[in-house]
Amino acid sequence: MLYFTLASKAYSRNLQYRGAHMVHNLASAMFGYMYACLWIGIGADHSLGEYGTQGMVSYIAFTQSSLWISGFLTNGLGIPLTVRTGQIALDLMRPVHLFTHLMAREWGQVAYQFVYKSIPIYLLFSIVFSLQWPSEASTLLFAAIGLAGASYLSICMNYIIGATAMWTTESSWLHWGNHAMMNLLAGFFIPLEWLPDWLERIAWLSPYPFLLYVPTRIYLGYENGSLLWGTLIWCVLMTFVCLAITQVLRRKVEVQGG
Repeated sequence: MLYFTLASKAYSRNLQYRGAHMVHNLASAMFGYMYACLWIGIGADHSLGEYGTQGMVSYIAFTQSSLWISGFLTNGLGIPLTVRTGQIALDLMRPVHLFTHLMAREWGQVAYQFVYKSIPIYLLFSIVFSLQWPSEASTLLFAAIGLAGASYLSICMNYIIGATAMWTTESSWLHWGNHAMMNLLAGFFIPLEWLPDWLERIAWLSPYPFLLYVPTRIYLGYENGSLLWGTLIWCVLMTFVCLAITQVLRRKVEVQGG
């Protein structure tokens, strides 16, 4: 009940800014539209592999919409700010595990962004580009599981990034570095199989493909649910890392500025 309350409070807090967030939706839709138009132009002279022009437009529409629940999360889950203010000491003293506490709060953020950002943006793309939706319920189910796993992985990665604020006065470079790696290795804009072989192999050694590429391929019908085993494995590994790093934080708390 506590974690549901934390998530619902985060969701409700964001509801106060629905009007302002429409600007984000318009900007995201514009970027996605430009990306799609680029592939339409490229597709005029190239076959674009198994995707085809319409397939790449669908690919861009889904990845652009999914970014709001697998990429655009709270920087470091808010840990860097609590370190600067000293609030981290109180957070670690609470009778609630720091990781589960921040994760529950971020799930409320993810739920809000899914309802008010991902869905509206994808519906807009569906109208503008006449996108076809999956005809099988199992495809939607597997894609939904893939997106849920992607959100959890992103939460874990942001938690780890936020925890580094305990040892450095500036962790935002890790946040933006993570975004850069996501754009390159998660299959955003360019499918992984079109990367150089050595770079594609590196990508599959990381959790990044499971943030965007895997859910997108499943949703478009190019893959079945077997790739979700990779999502599950990375979720388990990331959970252990987050729990371990929390133990380290409890032993060594260095509050900057106080």
